[in-house]
Amino acid sequence: MRTVRGWLRDTTGGLPRAFWYLWTGTLINRLGSFVLVFLAIYLTQARHFSAAQAGLVIGLWGVGGAVGTTVGGTLADRWGRRPTLLTAHLGAATMMLGLGLARPLWTVALGALLLGMFAEAARPAFGAMMIDVVPEKDRLRAFSLNYWAINLGFACAAVLAGFAAQAGYLLLFVVDAATTVITALIIFTRVKETRSPAAAPSVKDAAPAGALRTILTDRVFLGFVALNLLAALVFLQHISMLPIAMGDSGLSPATYGSVIALNGVLIVIGQLFVPRLIRGRSRSHVLALAALVTGVGFGLTAFAGTAWLYGLTVLIWTVGEMLNSPSNATLIAELSPAALRGRYQGVFSLSWQLAGASAPVLGGLVREHAGNTQLWLGCAALGAVTAIAHLVSGPARERRAAQLRPAATPVRPVTVLATPAPEAAEAAATAPAEPVRVAP
Repeated sequence: MRTVRGWLRDTTGGLPRAFWYLWTGTLINRLGSFVLVFLAIYLTQARHFSAAQAGLVIGLWGVGGAVGTTVGGTLADRWGRRPTLLTAHLGAATMMLGLGLARPLWTVALGALLLGMFAEAARPAFGAMMIDVVPEKDRLRAFSLNYWAINLGFACAAVLAGFAAQAGYLLLFVVDAATTVITALIIFTRVKETRSPAAAPSVKDAAPAGALRTILTDRVFLGFVALNLLAALVFLQHISMLPIAMGDSGLSPATYGSVIALNGVLIVIGQLFVPRLIRGRSRSHVLALAALVTGVGFGLTAFAGTAWLYGLTVLIWTVGEMLNSPSNATLIAELSPAALRGRYQGVFSLSWQLAGASAPVLGGLVREHAGNTQLWLGCAALGAVTAIAHLVSGPARERRAAQLRPAATPVRPVTVLATPAPEAAEAAATAPAEPVRVAP
C-alpha cells in the first residue's frame, strides 16, 4: 500500500490546480469525441458517399485544421490563451451540430472544413497554457497525465459511439458538441489567463513577419516538425484506411470500435508508468524506437484479416504511440521560445493537420493503385526512415534546447566586485537560489 501511495504521489502530486482543470476539460471533451472516430463509416454508410468522397471530406477537415492551428497559435500569443480557447471550443460545438445536420456533399465538406478550423485552433492555445502553468521539472508527468486522460476518454468514446450510432448518427454529433461546450465552461469559470506579461512578444516578434522569420529560420525546429509529419502520416491511417480495411474483411463498425478502443485501454493502463520508464534516457533514442514500433504495428496490418489480428496490430503501434507522446511534448516545449510559444505550438500542430489532410488521400491512392498490402508495408518503411532521422537529428535538437533554457531565465544583476549595502546583502541572503520561471 505504501508503494502504491508513493507511486500516486510521484505521478500526480505537486501539480498546480490550473493543470487539473485543464486535465478535467480534456477528459470530458474526449469522452464525447465520437465524430472523428466514426466519420469515415458515417460518410460511407449513412450518407452513402464513395470512399473517394469520404477521403475528400476527411482531408478538408485536415485543411481546416491547418488554418486553425496557424491562426490559433498567433491568437494565443497576441490575444491570449483563454479567449482563444473559448472562441475555438464554442465555434467547434456550433460547427459540430452543423456537420451533423448537413446532407449534400458540398455542405458536409464545408462543415468539415470549418469544424477542423475551430477544433484545431484550440490545440496551440491549450498546449501553450499547459506549458505556462506547469514548471519544467513536472512537464513530463503533466503531459503524460494529460495524454492518459485523452486516451481514457478516447477508449470510452470508441466503444460508446459504436452503440450510439445504432440509435442514430446524429446523436454522435450532439454529444460531441455538448462535451465541447462543457469544456469551454470549465475553462471560462476556473482557469485564468496564463500568458505572462513578461513573456509578451517584443515589437519585432509581435509582428507576423518577424515571428514568421524566426520560425522559418529555426531549422532544428522545422526538422522536428517534418519528422512529426512523417510519423503522423503513418499514425492517422487508423482513422482513414484502417476502418475501410476492416470493412473489406467483413467486420462491422461495432467491431472496429471495439478494436480501436484497445488503443485507449492500453494507454490508460500503461501510460502512467511510461515517464518512469523513459526518464533519464535519450529522447532521440526513445523517439526513434517509437517510430520503429509504430511502423511495425501498422505494417503487420497487411497480414490481418480477423478481429483479434487487427487488435494485435493496434496494441503494437499503441506501444510506439505511448513512447512518442511524452517525449514529443516535452521536447516541443523546450524548443519553443517563451515569447513565441503559441506560434511554435501552432506550427507544430500544423504538422498534424497537414497529415490529417494528406494521410487519407495518400492512403486511398496507394491502396487503390498498389493494393492494401503495399499500403501497410509502406507505413512500416516510413516508420523505419523516421527512426533513422531521429537518431541523426537528435543531438542538434538537444543543443538547441540547451541554448534556450538560459534565455528563458531572468538574469539577476550581480555585483561581485562592489561591497554591497546592508539592505542589498540582506536581500541577497534571502533570495531563492534559482528564480521561479515558467519558460523552459
